[in-house]
Amino acid sequence: MIFYDFDEYLRLSAVLNYQLSAKNIDWNNIATILLGDKTISQQDRKVFLQVLEYLSKMYGQRKRRLGPLSVLHPLRATALLARVSEKSNLLDLMVTLLHDNFEDIKPRKLDISGWVKLDTRFQSFVNKIPEVDQWFLMERLKWLTKDHNETYYRYIGRLIDQSKKTPETIRIKLVDRLDNTLDMRIEFEDPLHKTDFFEVVFQMLFSSSFRGHKPKMPHPPPAALNGAQRLYQLFKNTVLMSLIRQKKAASKDKVAQSIFNYLARASMKEAQRIALHIFGYHETSLKRARSLLIETMEYVQHGGIDTITPPIPEQRLDGLFMSTFDEPKKKLREKKLAELYEDKPLMIEAAIAFIVIFLSFLNDPDYYVTGISEEGVHPLPTEKK
Repeated sequence: MIFYDFDEYLRLSAVLNYQLSAKNIDWNNIATILLGDKTISQQDRKVFLQVLEYLSKMYGQRKRRLGPLSVLHPLRATALLARVSEKSNLLDLMVTLLHDNFEDIKPRKLDISGWVKLDTRFQSFVNKIPEVDQWFLMERLKWLTKDHNETYYRYIGRLIDQSKKTPETIRIKLVDRLDNTLDMRIEFEDPLHKTDFFEVVFQMLFSSSFRGHKPKMPHPPPAALNGAQRLYQLFKNTVLMSLIRQKKAASKDKVAQSIFNYLARASMKEAQRIALHIFGYHETSLKRARSLLIETMEYVQHGGIDTITPPIPEQRLDGLFMSTFDEPKKKLREKKLAELYEDKPLMIEAAIAFIVIFLSFLNDPDYYVTGISEEGVHPLPTEKK
């Protein structure tokens, strides 16, 4: 499986969803799909099946924002981790399956009997693993849970610091973000299928005979997650990846590094889809598109993507992280993202800038966006002359 390929991802989702739609779910089938070519002992497999059944009861028919069953997220994240790992162990599989457990299941949201039944199921499989693994399981799940009063930056910083005791936690956060990045669309086919983004951009810049990017499909209906909201998710990936690089987290963990690179590629591909959509349906003037590409290229080449910048009127990309994506209040952030969505030229520039950011993560093992820290996003102080 190519871990950043959208069509491969859709196939994995479809296979799992088909199994979950059966009248009598065969958890052995689902376990086999998740593990791929990896094997675990028969005793571990029994516990693994119990965790899967617990997740089914825990999520029931709850759905994610785009509509698929909520349980698909931990299942796919576990499948991604199993496929990229040299071998699978039960503890890592359990943590990945349960990584949202404390956030998604709150006692106050259930009646007493419902909570007792779920907790009894939870304790039944936890008690079947060694005591040291029980401790690591609970600790990792606590570390992976964002506190209600925490900013995203502090949460990621805390998680990275605590992962020094157990580096595998970084792998799980990365596959969590990888699945969330791939799970931003419900489409029959990847918009990048049979389309070379870089060829389209080259033609826009240099070919006088190019007639523009013409999508074969009509404009899709409004989605639950629009282009600006997808850019916000790419911003969250940038924060996570910058803090991982800055703190040199899991730098010696080959599996974590592989997932890091898959996340960079998946994020880059998503930014390409956003840009192609706007080129194809909204900003269709080649002259205007060429001007935006050249303007963004000059911005990037002068170091605009290397550090957090304050807002300035002369360059609209400056300060975009601070003024739009960094807004802590959800309603106000949604309003700012709605304003960004209406500004298609700025959307194109932001998408192109993100493509270069994720290419930089791939090209330079020491790259990260400076100015991103546990305290948030802030421009670095300028030196006084």
